[in-house]
Amino acid sequence: MESLKVADHMNRRAVKLTVDMPVAEAVEALLVGKQTGAPVVDSHNKLVGFLSEQDCLSQMITSSYYREQVCRVKELMKTPALSVKGYDSILELAQTMLKEKPKVYPVIEDNGELLGSINRSEVLNAIDMQLRDGYKSHA
Repeated sequence: MESLKVADHMNRRAVKLTVDMPVAEAVEALLVGKQTGAPVVDSHNKLVGFLSEQDCLSQMITSSYYREQVCRVKELMKTPALSVKGYDSILELAQTMLKEKPKVYPVIEDNGELLGSINRSEVLNAIDMQLRDGYKSHA
C-alpha cells in the first residue's frame, strides 16, 4: 500500500487563483470548479498561498452589506500554504489530513511550481481502490 503516490490520484486541472484576482472572481472560480479551496500562484505558476471558501465567507458578507468588491485574493489567502509533492505517499497525506485542517492540498514540484491539487475525496478513493484490489487478489 506504500506505493500509492499523490501524483497518481491528484487533480491535474485544479482551480488556480492569482494574487491580484478580485475575491468575487475567485469565489466564482471555486463554485464553478466545485472546489472548497484553491492554490494561489504567482506569474511563474509558483505556489504563494491558498484560499478556501471559509476565507471568502466573511469578506462576501461584508461585501453584501457595504457593496464593496475591491478585496483581492492576496488580502485573504493563507501563507505559507500547506502542500505536498507528487511523489509523496497517499497514506502519509491521509494521516496528515487527520491532524491538519485543509481538505485540499496543492501538489507542487520541488521548485514550488504547481502541478495540481488533491482533496480528501481523492485520497479516500485512492485508498479504497487499493483495498478493493487487495481483496480481489485474496479471493
